[in-house]
Amino acid sequence: MTMDRPVATPDRALHMIGNAHLDPVWLWPWQEGYQEARATFWSAIQRMDEYPDFVFTCDQIVLVAWVEEADPELFARIKERVAEGRWVMAGGWWVEPDCNMPGGESFVRQGLYGQRYLHERFGVTASVGMNVDPFGHNAMLPQILRGQRMDSYCFLRPGPHESDLDGTAFWWEAPDGSRVLAYRIPFEYCSPPGDVAHQTEKALGQLDRSLGDVMIFYGVGNHGGGPTKANIESIYRYDRMGSYGRMVLSSPRRYFDELIAKRGAAEMAELPVWRDDLQHHAAGCYSAHSGIKQWIRRAQAALLSAERWAAIGSVTDGLLYPRDELDHAWKQVLFNQFHDVLPGSAIESAYDDARDQLGEAVAISKRITTWVHNTIARQVDVPFEEGTQPVLVFNPHPWPVTTDVELQYGVQPTGVHVVDADGRQTPSQRTQSVATTNDKGRGAAVFQAELPPLGYRLYRLRPGSAPAGTPWSSREPGTLFATDTVLENEILRVELDPATGWLSSLLDKRTGADLVAGARGEHTQVCEDPTDTWGHHVITYAWPGKSMATTRMVLRENGPERARLRVERELGRSSLVEEFILRQGSDELEVRVTLDWREQAHLLKMRFPTALVDPTATYEIPFGSLQRPVDGAEEPGQSWVDLTGAVTAADGTTVQAGLAVVNNAKHGYDVSPASDDGAATPSIGITAVRSPVYSWHDPKLLDPDGFYSFHDQGVQKFSYLLVPHAGEWRDAGLARRAALLGAPPRAMLESSHAGELPAAQSFASDEGGQVMVTAVKGWQDGEPDAPDVIVRAVETTGIATSARLRLPVLGRVIDAEFGPSQIRTFRVPRDPSAPAIEVDLLEWDLAENGEDVT
Repeated sequence: MTMDRPVATPDRALHMIGNAHLDPVWLWPWQEGYQEARATFWSAIQRMDEYPDFVFTCDQIVLVAWVEEADPELFARIKERVAEGRWVMAGGWWVEPDCNMPGGESFVRQGLYGQRYLHERFGVTASVGMNVDPFGHNAMLPQILRGQRMDSYCFLRPGPHESDLDGTAFWWEAPDGSRVLAYRIPFEYCSPPGDVAHQTEKALGQLDRSLGDVMIFYGVGNHGGGPTKANIESIYRYDRMGSYGRMVLSSPRRYFDELIAKRGAAEMAELPVWRDDLQHHAAGCYSAHSGIKQWIRRAQAALLSAERWAAIGSVTDGLLYPRDELDHAWKQVLFNQFHDVLPGSAIESAYDDARDQLGEAVAISKRITTWVHNTIARQVDVPFEEGTQPVLVFNPHPWPVTTDVELQYGVQPTGVHVVDADGRQTPSQRTQSVATTNDKGRGAAVFQAELPPLGYRLYRLRPGSAPAGTPWSSREPGTLFATDTVLENEILRVELDPATGWLSSLLDKRTGADLVAGARGEHTQVCEDPTDTWGHHVITYAWPGKSMATTRMVLRENGPERARLRVERELGRSSLVEEFILRQGSDELEVRVTLDWREQAHLLKMRFPTALVDPTATYEIPFGSLQRPVDGAEEPGQSWVDLTGAVTAADGTTVQAGLAVVNNAKHGYDVSPASDDGAATPSIGITAVRSPVYSWHDPKLLDPDGFYSFHDQGVQKFSYLLVPHAGEWRDAGLARRAALLGAPPRAMLESSHAGELPAAQSFASDEGGQVMVTAVKGWQDGEPDAPDVIVRAVETTGIATSARLRLPVLGRVIDAEFGPSQIRTFRVPRDPSAPAIEVDLLEWDLAENGEDVT
């Protein structure tokens, strides 16, 4: 561009960022996005041919992968421009995902696959993170970005009207202290196809004036398109006129580099520091379309389990590590975390595709898991015992687990009791079979399994009741009492009000604290929801509503291992069933929910009133936790929310205690204070279901004579735990409870045979403390027939600690220090003489490596 500008030109550089935000799915199916990627990228190449200084910024690696697959000529042209430096790869992630609801490991995999693709195909990696369109950003992202070799971040939302965040450029700091240089894009990330004056003026109107040089994004977007000739010609024109300052066709990397160089270290250090998440826009997206939320949660858990077992099988039995299958499955999951799929804001047909793609990911995971389990099972020594059925139970979690296992069996008309490999009885009882036939041999049992970390244990079904004098395993039965309104064991006493169907008492015998005695407020709140699919302009869904009427309460099970109380409710054409399950020796109340929802433009908030005074609220976020105000705001969270405060114990003393709600399917929460009129006490709320019209975006008005499809009509099932605790939430092991709820152990019927393996074995353990192992997998760079093992762990309480990670499968122990909420990843070679090496989130060696951590 010409440098002949008027002397009066404002003394600032406007870095004009040419881009083409392309939603691969939104108001169109992914197949349309696939084609549009080709059209958009050809347009960008043509602009480069026409304008020698034009620079194009590209993110969302899946789009480039599609082009490589379908248009080799275009892909070759892109490679040329990348090498030239005019096609700039930013973002480094497979897609622009929703940045609140995916699990921590999913954010790692976005960069693992995105950055490695860029490196393998183009010899580059992105150094600037870029998520321009998601509706909020979790507080752990700076650490994740730095672990993926990105030092800066571009985003749009929340806008100036949606957050207390001041300024345009700032340091964004994660709880562990990791920082990225963040830039909130002013006004918009895309523009109309013509003159850029409107885009520029609106952007300048939102800028922090003290910043000086700025970035302004332009180019036709959402359905792709990219910068047009009219865009570029108008930039040239306004640059010559000096209308806004020096206008430069640029990239985010160039902008950040020049900003740092111009301001210097001292001035850069004076930029504001933001130590929080970046919220929020479109609060309804945390609850729109229950299906996609649950499918993603299920697929993530299945894949993490499959990876663990595949890595173990590759070490113990030389199985070929199924990297290609796992990579394909992960990419299906990552794609459907896109910020208009996972938030529920896409068209209805998009969820048919999402269901199929995520189902494929789960099917791949199940096949791998079953393959490895059977490979291990055939080597376990299982002595023959007449009339019995051996059962192997596999624990996918790298810590000890004691839990119920439900098992269907056959050829046992008198029922069964369960013993371990030494013939010692474990608590068990009959439960309802999934088969409804005249076959008297089919049945089902539930029994208590004590499982080693990431390992297995052998049990055996023996016919009939246990003979008198049969010895018990290490956990003898405790006291379990149940009636139509009471469930009680050694630790908890739960009482339900027959009129409301909800808890009138939740007594923690360890502290004498009753978390709900005297609590006020309805458990179910059904209200009209006039908001659009996104929930634009919504601050809270904690609205007054009608409670569902309790129609029946029945004690379904009352055995030595667990009691199960069923509560049925209905309102309008909808029904809600909650089955409250208390196990002997358990310190949590499990609730299994079946919701048949038939309401349109309504929502159901499930509320958990407490007796706590002056409580604080803590939410799980990806890889971490965050304290938020008790103000009723609709907030995103992962699997759990905790409310901790003061409560009066049975002896009249005041104790510090709390109640956590853990669930396996929902992401929209609120924590509400006591109401001014005294009708409600502090409570946790879960937005269980919303039923807006698909892809309805305010300010579009619905036609009263139109025909529309509404979200979440029909049956859905999910589960939650009520976890009372003393002290603070850190003492309750909530992250591990959530992982177990989302990925229960797998039991398989086995035959009798000789083998070299013992009746119980552990392959890896994090010892169940503050530091939790989140991934055990094969190294991406290793040969599939013998890859090194990758182990990733995170500190879960926000307090620095030391940890010991045991890997008996490799004969290794890793001792490591962890800072608050720190994520660390280790590559462990098969050769025991080779040291374990710390690597980054791309599984590449750290620059400062060389330290032996074994």
